[in-house]
Amino acid sequence: MPEGDTIHYAARRIRPLVVGQIPQIAHPHPRLRGERWPEKLAGRAVARVDAHGKHLLVHFDGDLAIHSHLRMTGSWGTYREGQRWRRADRRAWLVLRTANGEVVQFDGPVLELLTESRTRFDRRLAMLGPDILAPELDEQRFLRRLRADDPTRTIGDALLDQRTIAGIGNLWKCEGCFAAGIDPWRPVSQVGDDEALAIVHAARPKMQQSALDGMQDAHRVVYGRAGRPCPRCGTAIRSRGQGDDNRLTYWCTRCQS
Repeated sequence: MPEGDTIHYAARRIRPLVVGQIPQIAHPHPRLRGERWPEKLAGRAVARVDAHGKHLLVHFDGDLAIHSHLRMTGSWGTYREGQRWRRADRRAWLVLRTANGEVVQFDGPVLELLTESRTRFDRRLAMLGPDILAPELDEQRFLRRLRADDPTRTIGDALLDQRTIAGIGNLWKCEGCFAAGIDPWRPVSQVGDDEALAIVHAARPKMQQSALDGMQDAHRVVYGRAGRPCPRCGTAIRSRGQGDDNRLTYWCTRCQS
């Protein structure tokens, strides 16, 4: 699933193509037939493009916004006029065309047109925790939400709860815990506030860099490296499914004891 840095990187690429422009709009996916977005958004300029955690919103003049969540399958693409798309045309759900280029959302299972008031009160958005990539991280809000969670829940699983902190996914959960030297299998009740913040502080700058350059893979140390030697101590990296979704967690049993 695309994580917060991927979504912020997409927003950064989309902004110069659409902000201040009145785009031509197409929504070719059959599920959106009858929605009449081109008519509803006709003549409206894009006011801004926001990212919060794994959610992206394209705000238009006049109290309307397109809300997107890519889940496991979706992606955003930006293209010069006439440039070939990286996915098949039939996989496009949304196309925004301006004189600056094209923005395409592919395979996006959550794509909807909302009023601005609904974006403020929609539970999926209102329940989100502080964004790890916000200009100023609200650490105390993160800790309050973490402590309100099930104390028997493992810290690795708790970090994936977007109501606690928005934007961290499975990759950055693993990398943050490793960088901070915290066992991702420890219950939340056995993780101090300073340790929880150390995980977030370790992941945040790497995610910020990835949000700028899109080079997420360049920042991997343990994720996807089961069986390879730990870069600190040489112990073989382990992996095992964690949480209700059984997401693979990668960790060093020696460095993160």
